[in-house]
Amino acid sequence: MVICPLVVSAAIRPATHAAPPFDDPGLRMVTSFEALIATPFRDGVNAVCWPRDLPGDFDEVVRKLAADDDITSIDEMRLRSLEVSPAGRQATAALLDDLGRLRAIGEEPTLDCVRRYPRDHGGPVATDVHSFHVDSATTAVDTFLCSYTGASSEGLRHHEARRRLVDAPAIRAQLLERFGGEEGEAFTAWLGENSFDLHYEALPSARPFSFGLGNLWRIAVQYPGCPVPACIHRAPEDSPGRPPRLLLIS
Repeated sequence: MVICPLVVSAAIRPATHAAPPFDDPGLRMVTSFEALIATPFRDGVNAVCWPRDLPGDFDEVVRKLAADDDITSIDEMRLRSLEVSPAGRQATAALLDDLGRLRAIGEEPTLDCVRRYPRDHGGPVATDVHSFHVDSATTAVDTFLCSYTGASSEGLRHHEARRRLVDAPAIRAQLLERFGGEEGEAFTAWLGENSFDLHYEALPSARPFSFGLGNLWRIAVQYPGCPVPACIHRAPEDSPGRPPRLLLIS
């Protein structure tokens, strides 16, 4: 799967951090992992959530990891070797369970301790994960993700968003200048190769929602033949002093 998030310099309305709106027609809530993977994406449903109140001290796990890099991938051996309290052991057990569940169905999940993501502030369209974006792939796949501690990922409904590239002629003109050619198939292909067509912005009236902590999500990806629009989401904005995130993604 290719994940190609983008962001622009214009301000985006901050998320409300409200609980996931399970009455939204585009979202489905389930009560088990089996239902999470079995619920089809159709009739506009592009995100399925297994809400959970996980036991354990995930903040302790982050402290014990003592990860100094901006992004540190954590393997099972390192998790098992941590000297933690009983609450910390509950948290590591939950993390290991999720990794095992996803690997059992053929996924390749990664668990990351994230202090900050790289930011790209250059040009009319910068590329980083703090943009509202959709994931993209060449074959039928889904994205799984869960935030365990720190700020959680955020989602945006399609009717509250627009593709900035399509609806902002000034930005398209600047990208055309960067491309160094004219409108046409070559320019369209170049936009796709650089993932500019995956970028969205929130409309002024939009109310982004939080994915919440502990909830395991399966969201639709943009690929040829996908029966529903891909789920628009982003990483939360980072800020000085904000604690690291513990994030699973596949």
